[in-house]
Parts: sequence; structure tokens; C-alpha cells
Amino acid sequence: MARLLCVDFGSTFTKAALVDSSGEVVATAATPTTIGTDVLDGYRLLRDELAQHGDVDEVLACSSAGGGLRLAVVGYEREVTAQAGYRVGLSAGARVAHLVAGPMSGTDLADLRAARPDLVLLVGGTDGGNAEVLLHNASRMARGRLGAPVVVAGNRDAQAEVAEVLGSTGRRFTLADNVLPSIGVIAPESARAAIRAAFLEHVIGGKGLSRGPEFAAMVQAPTPDAVLDGVEVLAEQLDGDVLVVDVGGATTDVYSALRPQGEDAGLAKDVVAPLWQSRTVEADLGMRWNAVGVVEAAAREHLDVPDDLDPYAAMVAADPARLPVDGAERRLDLDLARAAALVAVRRHARPSGPGASARPLADVALVVGSGGVLRHADEAGRAHVLGAVATDHGGGWKVPRDAAVVTDSAYLLFAVGLLRGSHPDTARALARRVVTPAVGGRP
Repeated sequence: MARLLCVDFGSTFTKAALVDSSGEVVATAATPTTIGTDVLDGYRLLRDELAQHGDVDEVLACSSAGGGLRLAVVGYEREVTAQAGYRVGLSAGARVAHLVAGPMSGTDLADLRAARPDLVLLVGGTDGGNAEVLLHNASRMARGRLGAPVVVAGNRDAQAEVAEVLGSTGRRFTLADNVLPSIGVIAPESARAAIRAAFLEHVIGGKGLSRGPEFAAMVQAPTPDAVLDGVEVLAEQLDGDVLVVDVGGATTDVYSALRPQGEDAGLAKDVVAPLWQSRTVEADLGMRWNAVGVVEAAAREHLDVPDDLDPYAAMVAADPARLPVDGAERRLDLDLARAAALVAVRRHARPSGPGASARPLADVALVVGSGGVLRHADEAGRAHVLGAVATDHGGGWKVPRDAAVVTDSAYLLFAVGLLRGSHPDTARALARRVVTPAVGGRP
């Protein structure tokens, strides 16, 4: 039976799961990511540790090391095509580092360069609609000193001219289908695939994380993109809606895979329809690097947090490597995670802009928690964090009516996503293992 090694090169830790083709987890391991030397140094330690369980037949990897994928979105109107591009960028596993809407000025171009994106997503206009802004922005980027490759996913009727403009000055670019082919329709698949391909070709090998070609050849997706793929597989296996909350040291990410039905299907009438498989990133809600931001955001949301959470957040923000040393600090760590998760899910669920609809989460059948704070907590601690998310009636969104609440305690969702394309049966079997006994919900 084939042994498959799935590896996530994270910004802090490199994690690995060795699975066989039946979906059985043979072993898991983790080690600090070796950014300071060669990112493969840590990987080789994991590989040697797991080699005691037998030969590995294939390695599949994803990465967010070195800051992951920094994406800039250049669009037409902030609330229409730029918003569509922003959502697609997040779903592709990128961190949207800059957003420009409307015809770019010289100052806008300078700001775009200063944001140091790894990749630019150029969008604008519906198919057959306005092409003037798309062409103007393409011309600005063609003439400007912009080194990042460009994915063009705007007005289909103008793409040939955009390609000619960018190609005339040697800019690297890829053409994809329009992310907003018509008002009320959002089409992420082609642009998401192009972003992933550009990430692998231009970004992974260009961050200087490893000296040889092995790392670039191994990685097949940004980590958040792989996780979203895993969430989609999980939803398919459950034949129901899934919400995932990943509470990390620098950000809190929320993923949802929904199947619109009944009145929810009418949300496609929004100017920019919802992405039913979606991810949001809250950069101010990190358990360590942005712990103070968590407390500030909780106050703005009028959440009830203990008085001693503020000084604890300041302490861990000053020393992000610090871990709880006793029961009191473990309680505060869970309170911090609870606040981060609640605020992040509220933001994920609320309307993305004027005229948009709230994300329909009432039919979510499974809430999955992820992140080190949850993986290392006991059942009561996990229930404290995730139970609050599933019963949050103060956020202005419809909470799940009858959701099971579980923790991805073995950190397998990324592996499910990596296996989805080349080993679909293994991915489905592994997804079923993510559903551990429920905390405060049905099994």
C-alpha cells in the first residue's frame, strides 16, 4: 500500500502527516521551520523521523513560509470588480497586501510597488462592458517599474489588448477568465488556478527559502489554498455546510464551504455574488503577534472578556514565543482564542459591503476548530472556544441551527486538500477522520 507524505511548510512550524492510500494516518510530526538556514533542513529532520515507519512513495507539499503569497488586487470599482478580485485572491490562499480601485495615478503605482506584492491580480469590467479602466491600469503597470507577475482576470473582450500592452514591455502575465463575467455572478475557478500556478512558478522559487530546486518542485499550493480544498472535500463528505476557524499566532482565518438552497440561492442577485467556498483572513487577530489587537477588537464587538486578559495579551505580544506556564495562563490563552474566533467569524459572516447580504451560516452542519491553542487544549477548553462560535447570537448573523463542533486535532485538513487532485479516494477517506467526537454537538 502506497505511503504518502503530506508536508506543510508553515511560517513558524513545518508539519507532516504520513498517510497510506486507504486514508489511514501512519504518523504525524512537526518541527520549527528553518527559515534562517534552508527551509528543507527542518523538512529533512521530519522525513528522517517518519522514515522509521517505512518508505515514502510520494511527497506532496504546501507552503506559507516566508510570509506566504502577497497579492495586490487592481480593479475598477471598489465595491464591484475590486471586491470580486479581493475575494478570489483570498480563496486562492493569498494575503491581499494592497487594493487599488479605479484608474491608477502615478502615486497609486508607487504605492503598489511599495506594497511589494509577489503577484498582481488585474481585474475590471464585466464581459463586454467597460474596458477603459482595465486598459489604463494595464498600461500603467506595463510602463512602470513593476517586477511582480500579473494575472489578468477582467473583461474578456479586452484581454487580447491587455496582453499586447503588458507584453510590449516584457511584463510577465497570465490570462484567466473574468472573475466577474456579469453583475451578480462571480467565477473564481480560472483565476484561482492561475494564481496558484503563478505562485508556484514565480514566488516559491523566488523567496530564497532554499538553495536548490527541490523545494520549488515539491510545493504544489499555498497552504491556505490547500486548506480550502480540504474544507470543500469535508463538505462533500458530509453533504452539508462546513465552517472552519483556524486560530493562529499571527492571524485568525475562517473558511466556509456552503451549498446554497432555498432563499440563500437568491443571494446571487447581489452585485457581487457570494463565493460559496470562501476564506477570510483577520490580520489583527493573532494569538501572539497581534494579541493586543484581539482584545481591542473584542471591546469594539462588546464581548465579555476577563479583566486580566488585557495585560496577558500585552505580555505575549511582547514575547510571541511564550507559551502558558500554569493553569491561569492556559485559561487566559483560551479566553484570547475565544475572542479571536468570535470576532473573526462575525467578520466572515457579515455583509462584505453596502448592498451585500450576510453569509448564510444557519445550515452549517459542522464547525471545525484548528490552530495550536485548540489542538493542545482539553475537551473543556475546546468547548469554551468553539461552543461560543456556534452559539453566538450577538454578532448580527444567523448562527448554525444544529452543528457538530470538532477539532482538527491531528492537523489533517491541509493534507486532505493536497491529496484532493491526485488521490481523491485517499482525500475523502482522510477527511472522514477529521470528524472526531463532537464537542457540544452531534457526533
